[in-house]
Amino acid sequence: MKPLIALFFGAALFAADANPFVGRWNFNIGSRASWLGISETGGALVVWYQPTGGNVYQLKEVKQSGGHLSLTVVPANEKRPGVTWELNAQDGKLIGQQFRAGNSTPLEGMRAPRLDRPVPKRWAKAEPLFNGRDLSGWEPMGDPAKSHWVVKDGLLVNADHGANLRSTRKFDDFKLHFEVLCPDHANSGFYLRGRYEVQLEYEPLSANPPERRIGSVYGRIAPEGELKRQPGEWETFDITLVGRRVTVVRNGVTTINNREIEGITGGALDANEAEPGPFYIQGDHTGGLKFRNITIAVPAK
Repeated sequence: MKPLIALFFGAALFAADANPFVGRWNFNIGSRASWLGISETGGALVVWYQPTGGNVYQLKEVKQSGGHLSLTVVPANEKRPGVTWELNAQDGKLIGQQFRAGNSTPLEGMRAPRLDRPVPKRWAKAEPLFNGRDLSGWEPMGDPAKSHWVVKDGLLVNADHGANLRSTRKFDDFKLHFEVLCPDHANSGFYLRGRYEVQLEYEPLSANPPERRIGSVYGRIAPEGELKRQPGEWETFDITLVGRRVTVVRNGVTTINNREIEGITGGALDANEAEPGPFYIQGDHTGGLKFRNITIAVPAK
């Protein structure tokens, strides 16, 4: 299944357009990140929104007036107030405010970088990111007291719902290998550069569409084909990321083949896509996941 937003975006959206709002836009909002993908069809804007958490979705309430754009990013209902964005196209940026329940937050959107670069001719020898003895090279995110990440019997284990875990090193292009045991009903993710989540889950099939199931780039790219579901068994992932093009090989089968990741996913640490970033593993959804043999290869010098 092709990702829904792929129908609306092409490489041309990185460049300036006659309509100054058309393009892909990255927003750092405090310590979190968001994204807009804007195209134009028949003179009307089509806007996709990636909130700071959750999955990307199309906005229904969009109004442009010259160099001003009004968006309802979260419709109001009886349980929650609405959230609106008011943006102005200014000096190649989108400048404005977010409004929610009488409060405002400043917004500044920058055009997303192309990240269009060739595959390295050679890769350096893979090295371990996890030594099998302790958490060297990794650190809990947020309150350490909420972390349940431990090393047991040579495995990296998230013993219970708690903190996320982040690598202390940052990476640009790479070949990543890891092995994971994901229990039934568990939900986690392995973030590339801290911005793109490769989903790890074994929730009921009815709980998630294909682009939000195990092996997907969450909300962005659905894996091709159907592999045997095997909760509670060891599985392998080999992931290559060059620029914004990703290949995922799961259990020896290529399920995502050199596909473009159009933008950040929910939970991204920041929207600075041109910069190296860490890996991080979700531990705040459920516990019980185990990892081993986490290795990384980077382009050879």
